[in-house]
Amino acid sequence: MIDSNAEITEDLVRGLLQDQHPDLAKLPIREVAGGWGNQMWRLGDELAVRIQRMNTRPDPQLKERRWLPVLARQLPLPIPTPVRDGEPSERFPKIWTVMTWVDGTPLDHGSISRVEHAADTLAAFLKALHVEAPADAPVDTVRGVHAQGCAETFEEFFQAVAPSHIADQVRAVWDEAVAAPAWQGPPVWVHGDLHPANVVVADGTLAGVVDFEDVFAGDPAWDLAAGWVLLPEGGAARFFDVYAQVDQATVRRARGLAAMKSLFLMLMGQNGDRGLPGGKPKWGPAGRSALDRVVKGL
Repeated sequence: MIDSNAEITEDLVRGLLQDQHPDLAKLPIREVAGGWGNQMWRLGDELAVRIQRMNTRPDPQLKERRWLPVLARQLPLPIPTPVRDGEPSERFPKIWTVMTWVDGTPLDHGSISRVEHAADTLAAFLKALHVEAPADAPVDTVRGVHAQGCAETFEEFFQAVAPSHIADQVRAVWDEAVAAPAWQGPPVWVHGDLHPANVVVADGTLAGVVDFEDVFAGDPAWDLAAGWVLLPEGGAARFFDVYAQVDQATVRRARGLAAMKSLFLMLMGQNGDRGLPGGKPKWGPAGRSALDRVVKGL
């Protein structure tokens, strides 16, 4: 059995397919840039192989296998759905999954020009996603907590990259989120990790949502932060108007989480500029513009 940290190559992916799904093994294979916990390889025109890379546990992919077919039926945008399972073997000791391919350009390599359309599309998607989750839905004790439980993480990001001239405003937004009442409704389905690399765009608007390994049942504020993180200036107000089913406490929590997510993008961008592992140079400008939108509010 090979080292689980060994390089994942086209030959390895094709060999896995030949072993377990030979009818797919002759399709063209090409690497998809990005990914950290999992690596993506496009398979033909309509499929992709999602293979564990840095993730040491199979739980995220097993969660996607279990729940994405359920969620896909209720969502108005394309999401990746599993079509074949890949199991650990002598060739590779981790699981992998063949999934549907979602067409579009990741937002961190694209842009939104049709702001109102994108805001309406994001609102419709999240309204459809944010329905009461079943009792056996997964929970997340990290991303799913109230802002109060993220204080150390926020402080780390804030100290590392918060621009000095708006630092007080960012801190005020965060403090309002921490002071806001917790979610009082039933746990709803939450994507949990909506940032520019996890949505795709086409024709100037949102065209799909990917990477559901963090999906959980909980507070929708974690997704509503995307109104600031993903949409250009003016988009957040339109988004919340169309989404509609939200109280001010949830808006405050969402805005604070958007501040934290924006700082995270900036930190990843800084790491990319410094050539550090996992750094994403394109994320820095995206995070900085998102933080400016957060400070301005709706």
